[in-house]
Order: sequence, then structure tokens, then C-alpha cells
Amino acid sequence: MAKSASAESTITKPRDASSARILYVDDEPHHAEAAADSLRVVGYDVEVCHDGASALERLRAELYDMVITDLNLGDMDGLRILREARNLHPFLSSLVVTGHGTIETAVEAMKVGADDYLTKPVEINELRMVVKRTLEGQALRRRVDELERQLDSRFGFEGIIGSSPRMHEIVQRLQQIAPTDVSVLILGESGTGKELVAKAIHNNSRRKDKVLVPLNCAALSEGILESELFGHEKGAFTGASYTRKGRFEHADGGSLFLDEIGDIPLETQVKLLRVLEERQVTRIGSNEPIEVDVRVIAATHRDLQERIEQGLFREDLYYRLNVVTVEVPPLRERAMDIGPLVNHFIAEYSRIHAKNIDGISHEALRILTRHTWKGNVRELKNAIESMVVQARSSALGIEDIPPRIHPVDDPGGRSHGVIAVGTTIQEMERILIQNTLEAINGNRKEAASLLGIGERTLYRKIKEYGL
Repeated sequence: MAKSASAESTITKPRDASSARILYVDDEPHHAEAAADSLRVVGYDVEVCHDGASALERLRAELYDMVITDLNLGDMDGLRILREARNLHPFLSSLVVTGHGTIETAVEAMKVGADDYLTKPVEINELRMVVKRTLEGQALRRRVDELERQLDSRFGFEGIIGSSPRMHEIVQRLQQIAPTDVSVLILGESGTGKELVAKAIHNNSRRKDKVLVPLNCAALSEGILESELFGHEKGAFTGASYTRKGRFEHADGGSLFLDEIGDIPLETQVKLLRVLEERQVTRIGSNEPIEVDVRVIAATHRDLQERIEQGLFREDLYYRLNVVTVEVPPLRERAMDIGPLVNHFIAEYSRIHAKNIDGISHEALRILTRHTWKGNVRELKNAIESMVVQARSSALGIEDIPPRIHPVDDPGGRSHGVIAVGTTIQEMERILIQNTLEAINGNRKEAASLLGIGERTLYRKIKEYGL
């Protein structure tokens, strides 16, 4: 690593450096340790890994503010480290370092989400400057995100997109409970939009001027989860080199969104229940309770009643969290909402990717509406982004639909003859009604006769499936 003679005389201590944790990944031990030491000198908490596998293990077990990785690791590509890091921690800052710097690798790194790009040998002052600037930018982005949550109507009830009766019922329910301070339990499959519901509750409550703090309980080990929830004192455990506030303290006056609450360990459940009942939190390694005023919004894709019966979830905690329940239906049960969601995502990703996409063909939308969407809204969102990025014209068509959704050997997208193994009875019914209506040009009376059901039943099914 290159080091200038005047390096130490130009040291600038970063703002709140003690709170910034950095993971440095490089398969050249000498270079990695030299870089890490140069950052530690100015107050950063730096951990070093010499291979990609151990880096991924640390990222899954610990929380960091930044990851710095060489693009050319011995056991894996550094770009994989960036992708995994962003998937685990969306707000994580990242820098890439390589001895083979080219415009192409820089562009690829930026696409994956790197904030900046340095080439070896790295000059110490430049490294410190880039790290400081990037972390300050991260703090600014978080603050802007918090303000947008308060001010931007996309995070209000308007952000819950859908015209189906089920979604109208949810919005009406949220309008009733948002102004209160009751705990809310949001149920639904993965990808249905539970976090969006939590944001809507917070941003339409009296706490909207304070922060909504999210925490994914399933992504953290027991020790890290408790530290994140309750905070810790300096020296409370190995690696606790500074005092840190937990999410409860950070959310004081606002709301705390505990995602995947059904996955927290039983021992942590006991401590969480105590905090909810006493409205006090005690940091790990301390005996002094701290008063907190927090509204808790929890969510899970699991059946908590079943987990209670299995002895995996405390019944008293369940009733404490479940003052009001909001159940978000899977996308397959509200096909009427697919059209509005598709149009919303087309507009969003056309802006993000600077593409001029002004709509979608009727046939393509029909195919998307028929799909079962096991990944729910998240899967639909990813599919539309893929279609927008690879669009061949100003309107999305059948040819733009990903093959996993619309196989190329089925150009019409009809699949009238064979229904795949695993298709639900409900989905089979929807396909049958859809195909029948298409075959007789939408004549509902004739369709009811052919299907052997009453007209009123058919009308109800058409409304339910959004046909």
C-alpha cells in the first residue's frame, strides 16, 4: 500500500467515527491489514477478512456501515460480496479496490451498488477521504429517506396500490387504526407488501414526524438481535468497543417495525415482552433501565398459532403484539390489482433506468394476470424491472416477459391443454373461467351455463379474480 510521508499530519477524524463499522475484504493480508490500520488510526472499527467465504459469513452474522472489497479474491468474485451485502443490508455503503482497474470493471461495480472505486496501490489519505465522504453521504441518504417517509404521499395510504375489494378493506382498516397507538400485527406471505402497510400506519399516525425504524428479526443471530433491539454498553461482550443505542431507543417517540417476528428465539421473546409491558429497555451490560415511548408494528409470514402449539412462540407475547391484526392477501387472490401494479412499476422503472416505456400490450398484461406469482408483489416488481430494462420497443410486449413466467414454447400464453403439477384448485378455477369467457366472447350467461354454475356465482367469481 502506498503511504505518503505527510499522512499522519493530514489525519481528519471522521464525524462520529466510533459508530462506523467497516468490513475490509482482501486476499492480500499485508495490504488488508495496512489499509485497516490506516482507518483504525482515525477511529473506525475495522474488521478484516482474507477470503470471500468468511466475508459472507461475517456479513450474515454482523451489522456493518460499510464493506470495502477487492474485486479479485482468490475464492470468489468481489462483485458477489457486493451483491450479497446489498441484499442483506440495503443501506450499506460499499467501496471496491482492485489492482486491475478498468472502466468496464468500474461500471460493473457501480451497477452492483458500489459507492466508489479505488485502484491499488491505495494512497492512505485518499482512502480515508473516500471512506469519510461515503459514510457522510450514507448518513444524509438515511436522513432524506426518513424525511421522505414523512412527507411523500407514496408512503401514505396512496402507496398501497390496488382496486380489489380486499385492498379497499385494508385501507379502510388502516384509516381506523393508524391514528391510535395500538400494537399491530401484519400477517401475509413473503413479498405481499407488509412493510408498505407498516409505513402507511406510521405515516398516518401522530408519530409521523418521528422516525419509523425497521428491523428484520430473521436476518440476525440471537446475540446480534438482542444488541440491535436493546443496545449495549462498551465492553459488554467481545467486540463491543463502544456504547451503542438499540432500535428501541432510536425509535423513541416513533415506531418500530419488527419484520419476521415469528423467527426470534424464545429467550429474546421473554426480554421483548418485558420491554413492551414496562416501556423500559436495558442495554446489554447495563443495569439502568431507559424509558422509551415506541409504537410496535410487527409482521410475519408464519402461522403464529401453530408456532405457539409447537412451543416456538410465547402466547403472552402473541397477545401483546396482536392487539389489531391486518392480513395482507397474496397477489393470486387479488388479480384485479395486477394491472394497476404493473402500470405503477413500469412508470417507476422507466424513470430509474431512463427508458421511454409508455405501457404494456393487452396480451402481455393478460399473461401476467394469469400467472400465479408465488413471490407475490415482490416477484411481479422484479419481473417488470427486467422487462423494462430489456424492452425492445416503447411498449412492453409478450416477447419481453421473462421465460420463467411465459415459456417460449407457448407463444399464445394460453396453456389450455395441460395444467402444471402444483397448480392450486383456485388458480385452476380462475383459468377455466377466463378461458371460457374468451372462447365465447365474454357472454356471461352462456359461460355460466357451460360451467354449470349460476350467473350470480359467476359474477362473484369474475369480481373475485379480477377478470
